[in-house]
This record gives sequence, C-alpha cells and structure tokens, in this order.
Amino acid sequence: MEAPTTPPDPFSPAPLGPLTLKNRFVKAATFEGVMPQGLVTPELIDYHLRPVRGGVAMTTVAYLAIAPEGRTDDGCIWLRPSAVPGLKVLVDTIHDEGALVAGQIGHAGPVANAAKNGVPSLSASREVNPISMKVTRAITEAEIERVTMDYARGAALMAEAGFDSIEIHLAHNYLLSSFLSPKFNRRKDDWGGSLENRARFARQVVAAVRAAAPAHMAVTAKISLDDGVPGGFDVPESVTFAGMLEADGNLDAIEMTGGSSLANPIYLFRGDAPREDFAKAMPLLGKIGFKLAGKKFMPSYPFEEAYFRPKALMVREALDMPLIFLGGINNLSTVQQAMADGFQFVAMGRAVLREPDLVNRMREGTQTEGNCIHCNRCMVSIWSGSRCVVDFPDPIPGGAPVA
Repeated sequence: MEAPTTPPDPFSPAPLGPLTLKNRFVKAATFEGVMPQGLVTPELIDYHLRPVRGGVAMTTVAYLAIAPEGRTDDGCIWLRPSAVPGLKVLVDTIHDEGALVAGQIGHAGPVANAAKNGVPSLSASREVNPISMKVTRAITEAEIERVTMDYARGAALMAEAGFDSIEIHLAHNYLLSSFLSPKFNRRKDDWGGSLENRARFARQVVAAVRAAAPAHMAVTAKISLDDGVPGGFDVPESVTFAGMLEADGNLDAIEMTGGSSLANPIYLFRGDAPREDFAKAMPLLGKIGFKLAGKKFMPSYPFEEAYFRPKALMVREALDMPLIFLGGINNLSTVQQAMADGFQFVAMGRAVLREPDLVNRMREGTQTEGNCIHCNRCMVSIWSGSRCVVDFPDPIPGGAPVA
C-alpha cells in the first residue's frame, strides 16, 4: 500500500470499520492489575477514564479471558455472565466522556499462571511456564473446538456489555500465538508444521469472533511482527500471516507488536529490564529462577523511538487494510511520521500511563514529547495496580467489584 501523499492530521476523525474515532490515538491494552476478584472495580474504571479524559479516542480494556484456564492469573477478568454488569458500567462511563471502548479478548495459553488459576494451562505443545513453574500440556483437537466456541461466546458477552470494538490477542506467545510460532508449536498433526497449518487456529477464531459480533462492532487483531527469540515467529511469516487475515476479510484493522511473554518480554518494551524488581515481586521459586536465568529471560534492549517501524513498514507495504502502529511512541513527530507512512492509528501505552493527558497537550500545542523514561518498572506494577511507579510508587489495590 502506498503512503498517502498528504498525511492525515492525527487529531482528525478516522473510520475503524463501522466506527468513527474522534482522532487517531488509541490507548493500548496494558494490564491494569486492579481486579482482585476478576471483575470490574472502580479502580479499573478510573484507570481507563484517565487517558480518555486526556484525549485518546478509544481505550482498550485488557485482558478479557475467554475461559478459566485462559486467564493470565486469578485476578484477570474472565468473560462470563457475572462479569457483564460491571463491564457495562465501565463502557457506559467511558461513553459518557465521548470516547469509545475496545476490549482485548484472548486465551493466555502457556502464559497462564496455572498455580494461581487452579486449573491446568494449555499450549500448542508441552511447555514449562517459568512464572508458575507448572507444566503446560498440549491442547487436544476437541479443546481447540471448545476454545473457538469460547471466543465466540466471549464476543457475544462483550457485545451485550456494549463494547465498541474487540481486539483479538494473536501475539506474545499466548495460546493462538503459540500455535503460530515454530519454537512453541512442535505438533505433527494438521495444526503444526507449515504456516498454513499453524495459522489455522487463529484464523478459525477470528472468523468465529467476527460471526458472533454484531455489525456495529469493529473487530481487530494484535499480531507479533516477531517473537524476538531464535526459532520463533519472524517478520517474513508475520507478513504472510497478516496477508491471510486480510484475505479472510474478518478484521477491520491489525495492530502490530512483538516479543514473547514466555521467552523475551522486554522485546516488546525496549529500554531497561527491571529484573531485580521482578524478582522481589515473585514467590520463592520465581526468585530462584530469576537469579539463575533472569538475564537470559529478560535482556535489556536500548530504547529508540518507534522501534517496530522498519518491520511494521514491511506489513504496510504488503497490505491494503488499516493498520495500527505501536511501539515507542512518545513524540508528536513519531505520530505524524506514522501517518505519513500510511498507518491509520497509533496505540500508546507507557507514555499515557505516565501522562494520561499527553494527547490533549499535544493537540493544544503545549507539549510535543512525553516524559516516560522507559525504566519499565511499570511492568512489575501489574501485580499491585498498573501505574508509573516513578510518579506513583504506592500500590493501587482493586476494591470491591462494581455491581
């Protein structure tokens, strides 16, 4: 796809499938860590109100698991009827502020903490989860069909709650991404081997979600450009896979990310690797594991603005459909470059975690650069209320669920 000759104003309205966003800024899905009972709390609503009041057109609730074993841990929202009333309050509150709400739907697969969830986790092939120190077993054919239906059921519940958009998580070696990755998918059946086979599960789920979502909802997907680990999903396959999704015609946009929550999480963030902070927050076995293999599991990468741009441009050149640019967006000039490159939206995480009103400041012309220092200590705060710990060091425990 050729970039537009006149880049759009990032503060101008833009279509996303059936939706119209008031500008090109989306709050990326980032774990909130304020749902101790796995249900919406006032703190979760406040978490999403801040960037909405700060100027983003749409905020993304993360992470909505489609099954009990698909939760990252027991504090993760699981899409079930009892979760809908609270989600509806959250959505209505954001709508009252004049913004839209997306929800990230997914199954954590081998990334799920089976020890906290109390149920075994599933993956494309047998793995050991370094966080829970539990063995993740390979999912069966029958379970693949059940999980696919769980995605459809979850999408219907999100529609009932009033969400505007569904973001399907196909990245970071969560369940569907573990199938895509040659490193984690060592199956010998029709779900392993060639990319066509490894992509079957993800494409089947995307089709099921689209079929379950009403026409007024947008459906997008987050895919990995590469896993950042030897033998993992890489850029050439990512471009091909993105082309498959475009040809299937079930998505309104694709958001591009990278890294492996199992093998290289800092690859997504770049910047400092807060290994000591992570070790302190973990149970005894996790502390021991981090001392032995922390540097290998979490290496440091120098931060640079728009670090996924070269790889994301390869997808942009191959596809015609709308794309959402993510990764190291702190400057207004980066947003303007993304528009010039032909990306339709930008997704911001850490920058608006520290400065929720950054988009408004950029629009007003009072600030062109965010103040995030990329220490990545916010990654550790997911267990005590996600926040910029530089500005807000104290925990933000989630309160009672919203009725």
